Amino acid sequence: MRLDKYLKISRLIKRRTIANEACDAGKVLVNGKIARASYDVKVNDVIEIQMGARPVKVRVLTVTEHATKADAAEMYEVANA
Repeated sequence: MRLDKYLKISRLIKRRTIANEACDAGKVLVNGKIARASYDVKVNDVIEIQMGARPVKVRVLTVTEHATKADAAEMYEVANA
């Protein structure tokens, strides 16, 4: 699944266009490297989003095409910063 789509479905970022813009601006890192919106997300990837006052760092647990609001929180776990 594309990184921008994963960020939207997992509800880490509210809209896919905003996720796409964040990737283009270099504010999203995957495994310590700046990632493009087209990056293919895999289980155990570490995603770091540098938007706002403090960065958010999460580890991917599952990659699913559709998720309810309750399931979205189970797609990742917050990693220690």
